[in-house]
Amino acid sequence: MNATRHPLSWPAGWKRTDRHARRRAEFSKSIKTTWRDGTVRNGTRSLTVAEALTRLGGELSRLGATDELLSSNLAVRLDGLPRSGEAEPSDPGAAVYFKLKGKDRCLACDRWDRVADNIAAIAQHIDALRRIDRYGVGTMEQAFAGYAALPPTHEDWWLVLGVSPRADAATVKEAYRTLLMTHHLHRGGDPEVMAKINRAYQTFEATQA
Repeated sequence: MNATRHPLSWPAGWKRTDRHARRRAEFSKSIKTTWRDGTVRNGTRSLTVAEALTRLGGELSRLGATDELLSSNLAVRLDGLPRSGEAEPSDPGAAVYFKLKGKDRCLACDRWDRVADNIAAIAQHIDALRRIDRYGVGTMEQAFAGYAALPPTHEDWWLVLGVSPRADAATVKEAYRTLLMTHHLHRGGDPEVMAKINRAYQTFEATQA
């Protein structure tokens, strides 16, 4: 696996959630507050990154995963895990890479607007995957085979432009210009291909905003 802990290494072929479609998740931490008069009130608060990491670590352990690597756009601590208390990055996605029975696996989520919630969502998903084997209707191998079969989409701008997802702006722009010249309509290019190239570059530009 060539994934990095920081910045985010999003798995190729996995569709991204449009930044305007992201929502606040319902993952939370139960809290109990005791007032001066002895009154006790129960409530909830948003998960911290550290709490989400604890959930994810527990699920990966129960799954039997090894060689875990969590990738996000949060700065990392000395132990390689994301820091708590950091400002939310513009791209709050998270991806966990690991080995399961000797095979490279990856799960990723960017549906929610906080990194902690996307990490927690992956943990919750792993719990659901473990139930697959438990109930005997299907197997985890079948589930992961389905992930591997996911086709690339036009939102995977780096695949369309032929660059690394971590390429700098100058490299992406040069690749875009080269493709425009190669597939220009005046040179007999296909309008659909040109539209796909333009959409890919527009998607890249949106990630830089």
